[in-house]
Amino acid sequence: MSKKITRRDFLRLSGLTLGSSLLASCRYPFGIGDNRPNFLIILTDDQRFDTMQYMPKTQELIFDQGVTFSRGYVNSPLCGPSRANILTGMHVHNHHVTDNKNELKVGTFVEDLQANGYFTGLVGKYINKWKGEQRPEYDYWASVFRDDSRYYDIDLNINGTWHWQIPGYITDITRDLVLDFVQEASGKLKPFFLLFAMDAPHSPATPALEDEDRYPDLPPHRPPNFNEADNSDKPDSVNWRPLFKEAGIENIEEFRRNQILTLLSADRAIEAIINKLEETGELDNTVVIFLSDNGKHWGEHRLESKGTAYEESIRVPFAIRYPPLIPVPYIEDRLVGAVDIAPTFYELARLPIPENLDGLSLVPLLAGEEWQREEIFIECWPSRGHWAAIHTGRYKYIETDGHSAEFYDLEEDPYELENQLENPDHQDIITKLKDILQKEKN
Repeated sequence: MSKKITRRDFLRLSGLTLGSSLLASCRYPFGIGDNRPNFLIILTDDQRFDTMQYMPKTQELIFDQGVTFSRGYVNSPLCGPSRANILTGMHVHNHHVTDNKNELKVGTFVEDLQANGYFTGLVGKYINKWKGEQRPEYDYWASVFRDDSRYYDIDLNINGTWHWQIPGYITDITRDLVLDFVQEASGKLKPFFLLFAMDAPHSPATPALEDEDRYPDLPPHRPPNFNEADNSDKPDSVNWRPLFKEAGIENIEEFRRNQILTLLSADRAIEAIINKLEETGELDNTVVIFLSDNGKHWGEHRLESKGTAYEESIRVPFAIRYPPLIPVPYIEDRLVGAVDIAPTFYELARLPIPENLDGLSLVPLLAGEEWQREEIFIECWPSRGHWAAIHTGRYKYIETDGHSAEFYDLEEDPYELENQLENPDHQDIITKLKDILQKEKN
């Protein structure tokens, strides 16, 4: 297993200096045909940032072979809006998928990749509202019927034909479809793009039969903000929730364990996919991105949901493996967001980055050049009111429509227990972040 190092060590050991020489030297490294890189997004569903220890093969084969973003965030912590963020590189108020009931009606980078020579595919869940029928920008398609939550005997539209109640476990079924895609794509003299959108560990989080008995004595999850005793400093959209009683806590723990158990089969599937890429000779010319569409609360602040501005909901596991651009694994602690994926793909595919994108290409960051972001914008339309936030890595300022604002110093209060909005020592930074937030919302 590769040893993790910092970005500073990465540059030193690689003999690299800041500038564009790294990108210029490694951007187009492979043989005949169209030698632009392949793109593979592996997207889990409702996976927290602190669960990668249950995916050791994914950790070894992706995170430990590339860059791990220790401050990787989604720009909207709900399934549909977050997936639209990824596919468009735009914030929610620009692509208008505000909740899981909205369809995505603006263009995506997949359309542009396909129009410019890429073989494109999707396996798994698309946008929640979509019924599953094949979309024209995907040459290969295997998608579930709407937001079907079954883990066994699923319905899939495979390349335009519906297959009902396919016997087996969803992770294994979709894994095999990904392997089929990779085999087909490797025979073409063109690069490919694939979005593998897994169900794990989304509710109902049904484990594979072979994993049901794993972790019978999982230690309870009890961070300082679990079942928070006093949440009166939170907005009314949060502080109305009563303390969990014993039965409620037991339910949270049971669901937590089941989520973890579903990640075990996901880990095996990802190992098989990485091995297939290596077998076909495509691995080192494939930009592999792993992330989740949002996190999930396990009782923090009396919550068992997502869609909040708190770290458990917005921070996700996020890594990229691509040896030509990331020859030595390292940990990057600067802020990156889901909206940054689209512009990154445009640049690596040698296509102009559309001006209406809100994200930034990660290529300069990975190449050791100056990174332009000092904060990240996050917004969401959950059932109890729209909120928007500015996150600097240390400071977070949140405005919830019709409710009181929040401010947290994550260095001093990583569990967001004390809203410091009225603290006189923070008024200058609060004013600054409030101004930035108003500009981002417009």
